[in-house]
Amino acid sequence: MDGIDVHTDWTDPTGRLLDEVTAQAALGLMATHGRATGGPVRLGVDYVSTVAGVVAAQGALAAALAGLRRQRPGSVRVSLAGAALLTVSQYLAAGSTRDTDATGEVTGPGVPPPFTSLDGVVFEVETLDPEPWRCWWTALGATPGDVARGWRAFVLRYATAAAPIPPALHQITRRRPFAELCASAHAAGVAVQEVRGLTARRVDAGPDGRFGAPWRIRAGAPAGALPDLPAGRLPLHGLRVLEAGRRIQGPLAGHVLRLLGAEVTRVEPAGGDPLRGMPPMVGDCSARFLALNRGKRIVEVDLRSASGRTTVRDLADESDVFLHNWAPGKAAEFDLDSTDFVASNPGLVYAHASGWGDSRGADAPPGTDFVAQAYSGLGDQLRPAGEPPAGSLMTLLDVLGGLVCAEGVLAALVARQRDRRGQRVDTSLLSAAGVLQGPLPAARPVWGRWDVPTPVADGHIMLAAGSDLAVAQTTLGDAATLTAGEAVARLDAAGVRAVRVCPEPGELAGDPAAADLIEIDGCAFVRPPWRFTP
Repeated sequence: MDGIDVHTDWTDPTGRLLDEVTAQAALGLMATHGRATGGPVRLGVDYVSTVAGVVAAQGALAAALAGLRRQRPGSVRVSLAGAALLTVSQYLAAGSTRDTDATGEVTGPGVPPPFTSLDGVVFEVETLDPEPWRCWWTALGATPGDVARGWRAFVLRYATAAAPIPPALHQITRRRPFAELCASAHAAGVAVQEVRGLTARRVDAGPDGRFGAPWRIRAGAPAGALPDLPAGRLPLHGLRVLEAGRRIQGPLAGHVLRLLGAEVTRVEPAGGDPLRGMPPMVGDCSARFLALNRGKRIVEVDLRSASGRTTVRDLADESDVFLHNWAPGKAAEFDLDSTDFVASNPGLVYAHASGWGDSRGADAPPGTDFVAQAYSGLGDQLRPAGEPPAGSLMTLLDVLGGLVCAEGVLAALVARQRDRRGQRVDTSLLSAAGVLQGPLPAARPVWGRWDVPTPVADGHIMLAAGSDLAVAQTTLGDAATLTAGEAVARLDAAGVRAVRVCPEPGELAGDPAAADLIEIDGCAFVRPPWRFTP
């Protein structure tokens, strides 16, 4: 943007140069993505680079807003490593707490989703309640023990990135055709989504394989200017954000806006968000929950009551931004849609972060992370040719969707201040997938030996992209006899860049590679990835 210098730093705090694969390896993404299958696995898409690009755009938009609020534009420095850590922030927080007696993990033998039918259809299922799950599996003939253990693994997969579903449940689906499974799931209230491939996804893209803009912004009613920004303050200082978010997408968007200086008030149900009690704990609150919600003011309301809806409306009338990720139609049902604020708060930036946007109609399944991954064709991109397509149990789209929502809010705030009109911004998990995927490749990736982590005596190492494989192989010899430190040192002496693969995000709390990017307060929290200089 004019007058704003944005620079992305591809080194970590030790000065080590990173690229896509070494950042995934060193900063916990490979460990998290591979947790469901027992070892580190690279993401077959440029996830860190995409996230860093979105975070850089956030910094540029925030700086532009600061300039429109009469603060002299300056430079923005973005840490690639800091952006990468944002994507594993809940796993980092959970893994670094001292509450080792209550990890919330599900142990025992099991196989993660997706499921496969008798006729070879690979599919994901989704339900947010245990009763439809019980009804479906019981109708299919599963034992109560497998149903119960499967539910706990299934419902915790968002938090743990692992889902050891009892093998017996997978065997049940393999004995029935897909049409029969869909019919029984529909009867029980369970949503089913076939894991689409790149060919099906290409229909959604343009001729160049790219997708539309990740957010849609529409101007509203005329409004006055936002207040001037005092010198030395963060770009969103003095702005008030009301967030009514669930799970990750909405809360992460509010979290990003708070990191940029906004005062964020979070709407929670009466009694507090149930996820506050998910172990491991920091004091009386979940470490995972705090990773996205620390520092927010909390207001508990019952949206089913008129008084609760009035409370939210009054708070929104006093806010500069109102964002939520309610299911389609809920805002209108509550009389809390964007049109409901035209008279009372014409300058409001109203943001809806959905699952599908306008893409799938009224009969779409729940727009949650793993269902969106299945529909978007990511399963074909995340794993190499020769392996069955499958999404990641790392919440890729919830995280990217939250970041894209925050980016859209910042763009809307710039438009609001420039044009003096309220704004509505709509984003979705599917639009976030388009940011990650475009342009779509012609075929599934083919991985060679050096595209996967290399086992060593005490873990794994990962070579940088474009490394001289012949030199690396000669230098390492029998890598299984070397420690990660020894292997990396040998490769470095031979001019080949490599990193130790972080085996667990929580270990980054004491890793020099993450120094200055995290702070410790009962567990590890990720610091803002931007640095603004006047």
